[in-house]
Formats: sequence, structure tokens, C-alpha cells
Amino acid sequence: MQTTSLGGLEVSRIGLGVMGMSAYYTGARRSDAESIGTIHRALDLGVTLLDTAEVYGPYVNEELVGRAIEGRRDEVVLATKFGLVSHTGRPGMDSTPVNVRLAVEGSLRRLGTDHIDLYYQHRVDRGTPIEDTVGALGELVAEGKVGHIGLSEASAATIRRAHAVHPVAAVQTEYSLWSRDPETDVLPTLRELGIGLVPYSPLGHGFLTGEITSLDGLDADDWRRNNPRFTGDNLTRNLRIVDEVREIAGDVGATPAQVALAWLLAQGEGIAPIPGTTRIERVEENSAADGLQLTAEQVARLDDLSPASGDRHAEGDMAVIDR
Repeated sequence: MQTTSLGGLEVSRIGLGVMGMSAYYTGARRSDAESIGTIHRALDLGVTLLDTAEVYGPYVNEELVGRAIEGRRDEVVLATKFGLVSHTGRPGMDSTPVNVRLAVEGSLRRLGTDHIDLYYQHRVDRGTPIEDTVGALGELVAEGKVGHIGLSEASAATIRRAHAVHPVAAVQTEYSLWSRDPETDVLPTLRELGIGLVPYSPLGHGFLTGEITSLDGLDADDWRRNNPRFTGDNLTRNLRIVDEVREIAGDVGATPAQVALAWLLAQGEGIAPIPGTTRIERVEENSAADGLQLTAEQVARLDDLSPASGDRHAEGDMAVIDR
């Protein structure tokens, strides 16, 4: 597995998002033993970047990761997030300095480690100045509890304000063949400041694998049933994106998922997508995209795809994204 740099933090070019091992997708079919086996296989393949958050579960996803990396901590670049869970009693988001301190202690305990390599603010807290939050994070870096700091779903203006207080290593946001928003303002800002990009949902919540053509195979409580891009006529319109990806996959002897990941890697250095899965075979498939080289013509064809139909999140979730 090749590596890249996120603001000076070296990580595998393809990471692993572990959220779905505990929440949102898997429902009653979740198996911690299978998930731990998947994490172990990822590490064996050279995947170093593992991404979790205290809110996943909440808490149980961090505990799962902690069990999985026991005895293998030195192989892992460990990333987690705070801010969507309040430990101070404040309603809603809480990125106050007090909450940051309470949150990091809980995450360290659940993860079974004395330091977090990359600690993200999960969503920008409009009730707390970003300068105050980043100042508290800088203190954790000085104390050795955190190696690098990150932001998630932050606007270009917020990124600049945060970076002026303490260096930001990485920004996490949705970025894929059907979510190109970062290219307008966020990605140019990251390039200018030397900050890495960690695309979450790089396979469009599974859509870009080509295996979802209707909602019939999704669990009744799968959140994608209410996602605008998976519902109504949007689903049918968005299948054209997958058709093009599938065609290129056939040309290069790869899977649609591998083509979608290879397109992201072709956008330049400092980009490390974190596809999520619970299954060993998917980790193997996704990791192999690191060795897939698309031609300039193939990248251009993918660049020219029409935008996806529908917002990338439901209205309530979009409302808390810093734009």
C-alpha cells in the first residue's frame, strides 16, 4: 500500500471507515467478530488509517476499534471525532473547551491508547468560536494526547480561521464521483494551506459499487431509504453515473468500486479516502484500488459525469453542515 501525507501525517492512501460496523447500515446483522477480522485484514494489507467517532453507537464503535488494535497499535494511524456528544449537559453540539477535554479522555479510554493520532471536530459548532475549540485542541497536542487535529465538514472560511490558530492536518468531508462540492472552495484552500483531505463515503454510500439499483435490498431501518439521492426519481437518474463507472471498470478489468477510488486518488497527493465495510472481501477489493492507474482519458470521462440528483443528505443533516 502506498502512502500519502495529510498535513505531515503519513497514512495509507486508502483508509478504513469503521462507522458501519456499529451503526447506520448493518442493523441486526452486525458481528463484532467479523468486524474485528476485517480490521485485522486491513492492517495486514497495509491500511493504516482507521476512522471512528465517539458518536458512532454512541461509544461502542470506539470500543470495537480498541479491541481490534490491541497489540497492533503501532501499525495504526488512529482517527476519531468529538463534538456531536455533549459531556457538559449542553444540548446539541458541544465543542466548548471543557467538552473537548472530557471527550478526549473518554475516547482514549475506549480506544485503549494514550494518544490519538488525528482528532477531528465532527461538525462545526456555531455556538463556540472555532478559535476557542482549536485552542483547546492545541493544548492536547502539546500534552501529547493528540498528534494532529482535523475538521469535518468545515467551510473554507472556517478552515482558514482554524489553521491560523493551530495547524490543521486534515479535513474530512464527503467527496466522490457523485459529491464534487469540495472542488469549488474547500479543496483549493486545502492545497494552498498544505492540509490533507479525507473523503468519507467515497463510494457514495455504496451506490458507486453498482450493486444498488433499488431500495429492495436495504434493511427497513437503513438510513439510505430517506436519503434524497436514493429516493424517487433521483435513484433512477443517478444510475447513469454508475453505468459510466461500470463501463470504465470493464475496460480496465476492475470493479466499479475500484474505479471510483482510483479516480479519487488521481486527484493528487494528500487525499486518503476511507471506504467503509464490515467484510474482508470488500477491504481486499478496496485496497487493490491503490494499484489501479486510470488513463488521462478515463479520468477526464469521469470528471465530465453529470452531477448527482438530490442533496447528499436529508434536510436536517444538511442544516448542520458548515457552508
